[in-house]
Amino acid sequence: MQYVDFDKTEAFRQLSALCNKEKDFNSLLSPERVKASTVTMGGGLSYSWAAKGVEKAELDVLQALADEQDLTGKYKALLDGEIINTGENRKVLHHLLRGQLGKAVIAEGKDLGKFYAEELERFSIFAELVRAGKIKGATGQDFRTVVQIGIGGSDLGPRALYLALENWAVKEGTGILKAEFISNVDPDDASRIVSSVSLEETLFVLVSKSGTTQETLANELFVKGKLQKRNLDPSKHIVAVTSETSPLAHNPAYLDSFYIDDFIGGRYSSTSAVGGVILSLAFGPEAFKELLAGAHEADKLALKPDILKNAALLDALIGIWERNFLGYPYTAILPYSQALSRFPAHLQQLDMESNGKRVNRDGSPVRYSTGPVAFGEPGTNGQHSFFQLLHQGTDTVPLQFMGFIDSQRGDDVTVDGSVSQAKLKANLAAQIVAFAKGKADSNGNKEFPGGRPSSLIYGKRLTPAALGALLAHFENKVMFQGFAWNLNSFDQEGVQLGKALTKKVLSGNSGDAALDAYSEILEVR
Repeated sequence: MQYVDFDKTEAFRQLSALCNKEKDFNSLLSPERVKASTVTMGGGLSYSWAAKGVEKAELDVLQALADEQDLTGKYKALLDGEIINTGENRKVLHHLLRGQLGKAVIAEGKDLGKFYAEELERFSIFAELVRAGKIKGATGQDFRTVVQIGIGGSDLGPRALYLALENWAVKEGTGILKAEFISNVDPDDASRIVSSVSLEETLFVLVSKSGTTQETLANELFVKGKLQKRNLDPSKHIVAVTSETSPLAHNPAYLDSFYIDDFIGGRYSSTSAVGGVILSLAFGPEAFKELLAGAHEADKLALKPDILKNAALLDALIGIWERNFLGYPYTAILPYSQALSRFPAHLQQLDMESNGKRVNRDGSPVRYSTGPVAFGEPGTNGQHSFFQLLHQGTDTVPLQFMGFIDSQRGDDVTVDGSVSQAKLKANLAAQIVAFAKGKADSNGNKEFPGGRPSSLIYGKRLTPAALGALLAHFENKVMFQGFAWNLNSFDQEGVQLGKALTKKVLSGNSGDAALDAYSEILEVR
């Protein structure tokens, strides 16, 4: 497999020659284009690129880029278990959690596809027993609440997915256990959660792949202390999700342990036991398996070499066009669904930790821009917040809208002749057109320049299958962009320096005068 820096490709030269052509969105955004510019992405969802500033000329060269960089070929190599995370000399196997699309992946004599399937069944059975009241707490009471203790990828993705399905589960009658999350080492986070639950009826899920994550272990000790003060045996109230080589593995201090391995990166781990245990406990194993099925469908569609039939690849390539040739350094994630309130936070980590790199796979500096700054908030709240800058600011920010035809609960009210769900959808449609077409006005304060590109992901209703496809879409989008930019999207060395300096501060002997000065101000130790 050949990996080449982006600016050394013929497609880079051709795209550079196209980028001075300004688009007229008033003529570009026709009804015919809106209806024709959609791609199926799995889980009942579709991706629309009608309001993006690309036409046949750009799409043809973006297709040439995909072919020249063999983006789907590199994806196939990943699926077959090749070492893709070169910085850490690891395979990248989060797709395998959702079903096998490549060759059997063997590591140290173990068929990892079978191993992941076995772990899925193990925690599915455990979740069913807990939900049925056959596994109880130390006092013999049923568990009513499950609390995940983890940080980063062990919190952001699982929390986003739980919130996304909470209303769906109420409507479907599957939400038996309520979930809470403790992530921050700030003691107020753990204290707030622990004080709000009945400890006798609470099961904690401790998540740390290495078993050494400082914030997570501090919060574990906090929880254990509270349990012991109530004379509750922690081993009856805590399960671990970790690797088989960590200090947490096969440990009688926990009610049970479920396993992942180093081939599952933290921000890509939501479809492993990291997300699967808490989601299966809260909503039932079948709901989690439906989520996996939706993700698998999206993963399969991402193999198509034709970019107009591959939503994740097309989304990735249009993003590269906007980042590298139109010079847009940001992207806004705008779900018009309150259920997706934490999805932008998860995508921040997914995108910025994966492709926020200044060196290529060999460690050499690149000479082009890489991952954008990602941020977002649900609509319509965002309209009353940062949309002012998006509409009339000096920077053009590409927009990623998401919306659903029906609400999850189906509980609504009619005001001024329309229900709230209709108002939500009307706002979404209006914003897409307003950003694209703008509005002329002799008063500059009331003029909207337009030309602000956006995509739309939409479907009938946010279900587990739709959520799985949505998650996989963005994971695959980020993967394809990393391949095109010749980055290693699967390590995160950028978080290590701060961790190392934190340990020096706590030791009281940092050897850095500036670091010691800030430590004194903050009264560390």
